[in-house]
Amino acid sequence: MSQLSTRRLTQQDGRDLRRLNELFGQAFDDPQTYTGTPPDSDYVARLLAKDHVIVLVTEHEGEVVGGLVAYELEKFESERREIYIYDLAVSQTHRRQGIARNLINFLKEIARLKNVWVIYVQADYGDGPAVALYTSLGVREDVMHFDIAIETMD
Repeated sequence: MSQLSTRRLTQQDGRDLRRLNELFGQAFDDPQTYTGTPPDSDYVARLLAKDHVIVLVTEHEGEVVGGLVAYELEKFESERREIYIYDLAVSQTHRRQGIARNLINFLKEIARLKNVWVIYVQADYGDGPAVALYTSLGVREDVMHFDIAIETMD
């Protein structure tokens, strides 16, 4: 098998973010969310230029086979920062090869350079592989997650 390479996307890498969104859509069986209403190129460039937005991809022979999107959050209760992994996925054909762990380790290096206090991530009940990976890397906390709808004012 040829070499895998992992890198952080920059504002010039909008095409690669779109490829990552295609991967997320397939991996999460939700293509509409990830590719149904794509943002324009200027929006993508501005997003990728932000220091607190961290997008990593792993490529194999020019194909995006894994990636993650994370956000650095500044805390109010003390002078520290945390990184939240929002999405992480690996293509079906490249799973069980250490790609997800490598992506997290790459993110840990970024976190060290930024003097970040902790990285955290959520996993869904029933997603055994994700739960096993995250358990091997950190401490599990059982929490509840709520989506609060934003109602429009008409």
